[in-house]
Amino acid sequence: MTILAVLVLALFATIVVCLSVGVISIPLDQVLAALTGGGSERDSWVIWNLRLPRIALAAIVGASLAIAGATMQGLFRNPMASPSVLGISSGAAFGASLAIVLGISWTSGAFAIPAMAFVFSFVTLFIVYAVSRSKGGYVPVETLLLAGIAVGSLFSALVSAMQYFAGEQLSGVVFWMMGGLDEANWDQVLISLPPVVLGCSVIMVLARDLNAMMVGEEQAGNLGINVNGTRIVLLLASSLVTAIAVSVSGVIGFVGLIIPHIVRILVGPDHRILLPASIISGALFLVWMDTMARTIIAPAELPVGIITSMLGAPFFIYLLMSRKKSMGW
Repeated sequence: MTILAVLVLALFATIVVCLSVGVISIPLDQVLAALTGGGSERDSWVIWNLRLPRIALAAIVGASLAIAGATMQGLFRNPMASPSVLGISSGAAFGASLAIVLGISWTSGAFAIPAMAFVFSFVTLFIVYAVSRSKGGYVPVETLLLAGIAVGSLFSALVSAMQYFAGEQLSGVVFWMMGGLDEANWDQVLISLPPVVLGCSVIMVLARDLNAMMVGEEQAGNLGINVNGTRIVLLLASSLVTAIAVSVSGVIGFVGLIIPHIVRILVGPDHRILLPASIISGALFLVWMDTMARTIIAPAELPVGIITSMLGAPFFIYLLMSRKKSMGW
């Protein structure tokens, strides 16, 4: 529990520091004054209307991707699993591409693109589950993984086709695929927070069952756990938080891979501690990455997905080499 308290304090300190950093530098005492209703009018406007909603959304997205990654690594018993393993990110990207290129969406305005991304995230999950499900209702992990790779590849190809025919909308598709939080606002924060809290709560309630399933599905069944039902609920909950994250930020890679692995090294494999620690650490990580994205070439910005991928790809190679060595390949 000590490490959770330290992570919470670190997240609070990070938010305050990152609120002061930007094109307009704001002293820390003025940041605290603005947060408590004081400070100058200019500083308060910048903090409450520009920086705080963006930092809040970064924290939500980072937490969502991290807990989804930790859950899927537990389900697949593989430290290299991540939220994109079921093709959810590719499906969301295709939905966003439809909205950007063809203007197709079930809603309008600023939420047209996130809405389509969210819908196609769950369309992807439904297809993957339908393909993987056996006659008796059992869903083998290996089949689920292979189906996710296949369906994800299909949607990636469709996204490429949309880019080919995009014309003037090509830049919109490309920037969305890079992942970014430059259009963050309070509406997105308020809409994304409840489903993320719901999904995270469901996952953490099932943390003990996930621990048992990590030992082995047969042993978990002997303990009275409905393995197939628990797996479905965990997949739905992790897909929900992933879909929300992708729909508001685009495709931000490697957060769900890096964070759970590092946290597991620090706190161990017990999901009762690992999951909440991953939530806080994911939020902490993405807030810092987004702050770097908006300041490293200021006044211009880099998509945060570029930075996470630049850090994540070498880490993934390290994981692969470590696994190769441990397995004796």
